[in-house]
Amino acid sequence: MKIQNKLFLVLFGFSLLLVTILVLLMQWSIGKGMINYVNTKEVQVLQPLTIKLSEEYKEKNNWLSMEGQNNKFRHLVANQLHDSEFIDEVRMRPPERRGGRNSKNPPPKNFRKQPNDSPPDRRLPPPQSETESYYALLDQDEKFVAGMYLEDLDYTKTKIELNGTTIGFLAISKRNRLTRGYEIDFLEQQQNFLWIIAALAMCLVTLVTLPLARNLVGPIKLISSSMHQLTQGNYKQSVRLTRKDELGQMARDYNELALTLAENDTARKRWLANISHELRTPVAILRGELEAMIDNVRPLSKDNISSANDEVKHLQRLIDDLNLLTSADIGGMRYRKQDEELTQLILNEEQKYRSYLATAGIKLNFNITDQEVDVYLDKTRLYQLFENIINNCIKYSSATELTISLSVENINTKTFAVLTFADNGIGVEDAHLTHLFEHLYRVDESRNRKTGGAGLGLAICSLIVKAHQGELTAEHSQSGGLSIIVKLPIVLS
Repeated sequence: MKIQNKLFLVLFGFSLLLVTILVLLMQWSIGKGMINYVNTKEVQVLQPLTIKLSEEYKEKNNWLSMEGQNNKFRHLVANQLHDSEFIDEVRMRPPERRGGRNSKNPPPKNFRKQPNDSPPDRRLPPPQSETESYYALLDQDEKFVAGMYLEDLDYTKTKIELNGTTIGFLAISKRNRLTRGYEIDFLEQQQNFLWIIAALAMCLVTLVTLPLARNLVGPIKLISSSMHQLTQGNYKQSVRLTRKDELGQMARDYNELALTLAENDTARKRWLANISHELRTPVAILRGELEAMIDNVRPLSKDNISSANDEVKHLQRLIDDLNLLTSADIGGMRYRKQDEELTQLILNEEQKYRSYLATAGIKLNFNITDQEVDVYLDKTRLYQLFENIINNCIKYSSATELTISLSVENINTKTFAVLTFADNGIGVEDAHLTHLFEHLYRVDESRNRKTGGAGLGLAICSLIVKAHQGELTAEHSQSGGLSIIVKLPIVLS
């Protein structure tokens, strides 16, 4: 089943269950409220009876005139309920028809005996159903005087007062359900209306959940389809969603993923093309020279053998650099780090670098801070980093000056030693700045061997700096050339 259909069924099913439960609860609440209303209304109708009963009590200042007088009490109740909807529920049959001495039916087990051991058939007959009301007169101690009073029924007791003193109670049994009157018609009508409202609510739920399911699932389908294209190697695509929710974020992440995969695929292809070219060139030259000497086109002399040996050395250096990069990628490039004072390390190599650059016609300038800069590093790898950057300047920059600067900067609550190698050479275009540290990347796309090496020096520099938890970037220098910036975290004492 499709996710859209599943989502619709889940939302619709939950809504249906919720609406059904709400309708049933509302029906129960309305029915309960109506029963309470009817019971309260009956109590209000019988409220004047308490005055008549208090007058009966007042004659002899006791309940002797009412004690055991079930018929009298019954008539008082019937007269008070006259012209009300409760009159039909007052049982007027003789008590002898139920529970009498000559009756075959025994009195109920919960039937209270009257005072003076009067027989139980003098009281109102027991309830026929939970819809009938029964009435009793109780004294001030809630002891039975007259009427019908069963222990298993719940009674509403209304005070009977005389001169502010409670002299007794009028007990009216509570109904548990309704079977007649306009109230039951009202309940049935309300129940029908509730089910109609529930049906309309479910129609509305259907109208809402279908578009909602489509709205939620549509972007997922689009991303899923595009993801399938990624598995087929088609990285040049994007998902266009203007949403600002999680699905929109997923689409943006997908686009970033597709872009990253496309760039990695391009880098991989460029890597394979460049490495094959770099390996093929010295092998082809070496093969040509050897075949020329074998065919006696060139004499087998020491100079010709030395030329062939140069190509072998070039090939060996290329293989060594590739092996170094591979070792670094898999964690095989070893480092022996310790706390070193960076300023002194640079000054120790000053004469070496100055002489090396002077041979290439480049002047070396220093702009180094006087403060101590302690860095946790591998001194051998750091010198390798410096040499690769300086060699890159000699081979590619056509510069006449190189300035090495060292300063301390606070970046995002961290302190870094910032080492800058800035030349005044020809520089590079903006499009090349972010790719200078990639494997085998060269600004000269023709990969002319006369203008440079294989393009692995700066890639090795990048790996060394990352191994020191630093950052390596390239920018345009103020003198118009290229600046290589090395940031290394400082060890705080």
